[in-house]
Amino acid sequence: MKFKAALQSLQTYEAGKPIELVVREFGISANEVIKLASNENPHGCSKKVQQCVAQKLASMHLYPDDSFYQLKEALGAKHKVDTSQIIIGAGSDQIIEFAIHAKCAKNDGILMAGVTFAMYEIYGRIAEAKIIRTKSSTHNLSEFTELYKQHSPSIIFLCVPNNPLGESLKVSDIQTFLKQINKECLVVIDGAYQEYATFKDEEMRISVAEFIRDFPNVLYLGTFSKVYGLGGMRVGYGIAQQEIIQTLYKLRPPFNITTLSLVAAIEALKDEEFIKYSLQDCFTQMKQYEDFCRQRGIRYIPSFANFITLFLDGLGDSTTLAQKMLEKGVIIRNLASYGLNAVRITIGTKEQNQRALSLMSALL
Repeated sequence: MKFKAALQSLQTYEAGKPIELVVREFGISANEVIKLASNENPHGCSKKVQQCVAQKLASMHLYPDDSFYQLKEALGAKHKVDTSQIIIGAGSDQIIEFAIHAKCAKNDGILMAGVTFAMYEIYGRIAEAKIIRTKSSTHNLSEFTELYKQHSPSIIFLCVPNNPLGESLKVSDIQTFLKQINKECLVVIDGAYQEYATFKDEEMRISVAEFIRDFPNVLYLGTFSKVYGLGGMRVGYGIAQQEIIQTLYKLRPPFNITTLSLVAAIEALKDEEFIKYSLQDCFTQMKQYEDFCRQRGIRYIPSFANFITLFLDGLGDSTTLAQKMLEKGVIIRNLASYGLNAVRITIGTKEQNQRALSLMSALL
């Protein structure tokens, strides 16, 4: 059977390995497996969210409110935007797909950093767009500007903080860059890890309302999968000028998140104390990794997210390290598929981090 030609050379997205797989393959007890590969909140989600979802279980047979009125009201209040400027997705990556299909025709350009979230390219290539990457792995805005002038892309992706590397951009630098971009070019600012960046450095804080007011070609993305601890619920959102949102809605299937996902997201926004604790603990625990790297001369990227990227220059092979740690029940992310001899490690609890670092020290 023949399929779309663009799919022939397309690599499947490599998700972090689930705990169940490690249990099956290596015979390790599930409670001995540590998953530090997918940037989930190690503290789970708010207990208030769990209680709220449990109370809603009897309503699982009912479709959710497809207007997502309550969730949009809460997000609108949080970001100081009108609800007509918000779209809800099954994870923010669904909205990435909407944006690319809405904007890109065959051979239209999509500009992104040299190493960034893989789904930008995957969805782009499905749409038969031209993928344009900077030479630098991280977000080098001088290179972005040069490539923009050279190729006039239809979409630009700025992942701030960047997944899988962890670096970010100052808001002032993003604003300077956006002033050079034609209003017909859609600029997607992927803020999946924005809560972490903002907590660490106020200069990274993106005021969504100001951005979409001053730059009508900006689409901002957020998610409940990271600091809110709802990765398993799959809820993301996009915020932009009403014209952009109305266009994206034409691609949105009905009831694209579940009844329980909707309840969880609404409740998660209310528990600010849980979010503050999660953010504080993340950067407290991250110091263990930074100290480990400095003591052993391991190069790393100072992270503005809930993970850290370590380069194994001359210290070993990332594929071998990730596999050996996997066999011992510690799941980390190998970045060999990005052309890097590096691993990305989610910041876990104190005990999880100590175990991961002890094992890594022995293996290296």
